[in-house]
Amino acid sequence: MRRFLSFNDYFKNKFNGKVVKLSLDAGNSCPNRDGTLSFKGCIFCSESGSGDFAGSRFKSIDEQIEDQKKLLSKKWNSNKYIAYFQNFTNTYGNIEELSALYNYVIDRDDIVGLSIATRADCLSDKVLKMLIDLNKKTFLWVELGLQTTNEDTISLINRGYSHYSFNENIKVLKEHDIKFLTHVIFGLPYENKQDMINTIEYVKDIHPFGVKIHSLYIQKNSPLYKYYLENNFPLLEKNEYVKLVCDAIDMLPKDIVIHRLTGDPDKKKLVAPIWCADKLSVISSIDKELKNRWNVLK
Repeated sequence: MRRFLSFNDYFKNKFNGKVVKLSLDAGNSCPNRDGTLSFKGCIFCSESGSGDFAGSRFKSIDEQIEDQKKLLSKKWNSNKYIAYFQNFTNTYGNIEELSALYNYVIDRDDIVGLSIATRADCLSDKVLKMLIDLNKKTFLWVELGLQTTNEDTISLINRGYSHYSFNENIKVLKEHDIKFLTHVIFGLPYENKQDMINTIEYVKDIHPFGVKIHSLYIQKNSPLYKYYLENNFPLLEKNEYVKLVCDAIDMLPKDIVIHRLTGDPDKKKLVAPIWCADKLSVISSIDKELKNRWNVLK
């Protein structure tokens, strides 16, 4: 089986013990949702800005952290945490206020790192200055929604900026040694296998710190739901997705940290494909496929 570097293994080695990510809400919006670019955002994005399990923005950041720690203690025993600002665009807003928030969080004794989810077109000079400063103080990475390299798909999903723009903006992060992670979605409307392989080839070439791979799923509270009802485009079957993920693992360099191998939809809102609801089954199938490939190669 081709081994890959998982989130758990990387951070366990990095910080000498289990590290848990706390999904937090900084109270931000997004230029693709507040009318700056459009009002509907990326068509797959939920009402909560793809942060369905993040803390409540109506609570203080300390309350959110404690709530998340209590919730996740049911799964994992740890005293080391990554502050993950997940939903909406976390470099879009008052940079002085955001900088103060991030610096406050990383000063906590229980926080060993910081993850900031944002857009590649929201990396202004002020933002970059903030990130450079944070990068000196803590273990930082920036999460960027690549999704695909296909320009037709980028337009269809209403990402709001071209692949060329994405590529140019990440160069700035690389120049300043700021780690970044890319999100990839398999199964976007009308994409074929070669489109998805092309995206992974690009990820391989830019060599990010990490990657998250998701399957496309449709939730009731997203523009994608209406689009699906109107167009009924084909969705990936579970076995197709499993093989694509294993192909991606085979292609990517071993030092890229695999943060996620499948999506995690809100089961109450999930419309399709239903197999996405059983996350453990998908991961188990990926593991089985990787083992089968290894046995063939022996």
